[in-house]
Amino acid sequence: MQMTDSVRCLKGVGDKVEKNLNKLGIYTVEDLLEYYPRTYQTYQPPVELEAVVPGKRQAVIGWLHRGLARIPGGRVEKTAGLLAEGDRKLQLLWYRMPYLRKQIGIGRTYIFYGTVKEKKGQWIMEQPEIFEPESYKKLQNGIQPVYSLTEGVTQKLLAKLIRQVLDSEVLFEDYLPEELREELHLAEYNYALHHIHYPKDQQSLKTARRRLGFDEFFLFALGIRQMKMTRERSFNTHPARSSKWVDIFKEHLGYALTGAQLRAWEEIKKDFSGEHVMNRLLQGDVGSGKTVIAQLALIMAAEAGDQGCLMAPTEVLARQHYDNFVKDFEKFYEVSGIRIRCGLLTGSMKQREKKQMYEAIENHEIDILIGTHAVIQEKVHFARLGMVITDEQHRFGVHQREWLLDKGDCPHVLVMSATPIPRTLAIILYGDLDISVIDELPAKRKPIKNCVVDPDYRPAAYRFIEKQVMMGHQVYVICPMVEESEFMDLENVLDYTEKIKKVLPSSISVDYLHGKMSANEKEEVMERFHRRDIQVLVSTTVIEVGINVPNATVMMVENAERFGLAQLHQLRGRVGRGDAQSYCIFVQSGKNSTAKERLEILVKSNDGFFIAGEDLKLRGPGDMFGFRQSGLMDFQIGDLYEDSDLLKLAGDCAKKYEKNIPENLMRRMNRYMKMASKDVIL
Repeated sequence: MQMTDSVRCLKGVGDKVEKNLNKLGIYTVEDLLEYYPRTYQTYQPPVELEAVVPGKRQAVIGWLHRGLARIPGGRVEKTAGLLAEGDRKLQLLWYRMPYLRKQIGIGRTYIFYGTVKEKKGQWIMEQPEIFEPESYKKLQNGIQPVYSLTEGVTQKLLAKLIRQVLDSEVLFEDYLPEELREELHLAEYNYALHHIHYPKDQQSLKTARRRLGFDEFFLFALGIRQMKMTRERSFNTHPARSSKWVDIFKEHLGYALTGAQLRAWEEIKKDFSGEHVMNRLLQGDVGSGKTVIAQLALIMAAEAGDQGCLMAPTEVLARQHYDNFVKDFEKFYEVSGIRIRCGLLTGSMKQREKKQMYEAIENHEIDILIGTHAVIQEKVHFARLGMVITDEQHRFGVHQREWLLDKGDCPHVLVMSATPIPRTLAIILYGDLDISVIDELPAKRKPIKNCVVDPDYRPAAYRFIEKQVMMGHQVYVICPMVEESEFMDLENVLDYTEKIKKVLPSSISVDYLHGKMSANEKEEVMERFHRRDIQVLVSTTVIEVGINVPNATVMMVENAERFGLAQLHQLRGRVGRGDAQSYCIFVQSGKNSTAKERLEILVKSNDGFFIAGEDLKLRGPGDMFGFRQSGLMDFQIGDLYEDSDLLKLAGDCAKKYEKNIPENLMRRMNRYMKMASKDVIL
């Protein structure tokens, strides 16, 4: 068996199973082994019904007084059973599993594993796992992997296939140089693979995670350095020495740039006239004013006779940038008589519109192009591309950015990021980019007022929302799910929209937004919200990146404990963008004290760096697979904060090997970078 063999070589994988595995990105044995668990669970000793604790995941031992029964009605077929012990009763509920009625016998002892919830005074365990006492005893106190799934792929199937490979006694070649493994005390590759999927104990899991986490960082850092070596720092073929247009534009902005913005702009301006082409990262917290600095850079490029391109991660954000730029450039034309021509290119545009835009770009009838991934298509040809800017760049695959650079003759590069990464780590993650930091908010921005509440606070929150809307402001309500799920007791956008419509006066316009909507539908909803036709927008995290509605003053996040702090901080950045006082209400549904303590970090500060640091202190290095920092660069195992020392180590090692990479390591690096390039939000 080879790593590159198709999963079809495994016993039990036919056409149907193969197609389902492909949905998870699993095509080869290598893909299967690198499909790491998303978390782990331990099976504790079972308890009698009288010792059950609602809200806790636990094993309950008992026997059924009567057989399982089918519950009629509803969209999904339900099968139910009942455990009873004196006055204590626990209802067992399964969805889409009618066959259980024939498998579970009356009067036999079973162990049911799941979370007990209390609903309307009744205890319910939904979708519990079922074990016979002897089989459960084998699992007890062990560490079991839990994988992300798709339809047709179960935990049991994945575990069976992975176990089949690991038990085959085939040893896969370790691509890390032996001297490097020994120097860093890293586990051997086969050991790490085995124990990341089936850890013997916490220590073996920690050892495996350290090795595979290092691999991720090392391959990434090595790949970045290779890309930089093939694109040596070029001489500046697009010099821009005049900032006359920029000076006029700044004079008529209507507000003064902060000291940090001015400092960043001076660094960028110096790059324009320097000996070498600009290669710079512009880092700033949400709402710090990075976009206007990007706008100044594009204006300066236009004055020099070059074209500029701004690539955004979503169509909503790209169109918003375009609309704002067009408005600003019309005002600029009125005061200066200078016309800056701006164009928009997105995937959802009609073919006729795209063709017209292609021609305008190639004929230099467009000075500044704003778009999504559509700007890197083969049909896009610039007349003279001199400035490339990528917004929220960690959401683009590495190679996508390279393709954009290849559309010009060594254009200047500006990368923007709102992720609060310390400078030492940013140097590794962004290769040889120079770094500018905007570390202060615009003067008129008032700090957001935050609070963490439980669901009982909702009536007061709804009254507050109504009051804010009556004052002329707008509101976001964030839910973790699009629609109701039988398996997760979480707020969802569709039902919540109807619920809040009934609570608020009919004069208040409420609508929803989520990722399953078409691009046109999302654009239409956001445009209505921007025009203030919608006062309350119920949404998933699709609004996380860069939507700018200065009139929005309230954000209410339901099931806030389900999100990473970095993502909550990004979401919170959608309010507080105007002059009015803004508020963020985090609704914590569970009673978990640690989750509440984490959320309180957001109440203490609006500073992304502080939040990341405090979150790390609270989680501690032992919480290996706890809350993930959503919204950051998507490493499978490594965490930029928790594993910062490992990232620095990987960066140092990448320097040592960049000019002499063994063949097997080169293959792994190329594969990893190819996989990284697929992580594009379209």
